[in-house]
Amino acid sequence: MGMPLELNTMIVTKGRETRLENNFFSLKKEGYRLYPIDIPLEVKKTIEGDLTGIGVIKKVEWSENATTLIYQLVSLNSTN
Repeated sequence: MGMPLELNTMIVTKGRETRLENNFFSLKKEGYRLYPIDIPLEVKKTIEGDLTGIGVIKKVEWSENATTLIYQLVSLNSTN
């Protein structure tokens, strides 16, 4: 019996991220997803949306058909 697994190369938040401290955020996604750790990735609100910034994933945890990411936002694109 297989386990469904999705490989992701960007962080898509859909506005569901939670700030932990400073520039660290937590994001819980449905299903089991595999992300590269310690490599800069694009952070977007939606898959088709504008680039929000660059994040580096520090921790990936799989539990109960969900993936939880802890990532650090290292660069922020701002309109200011």
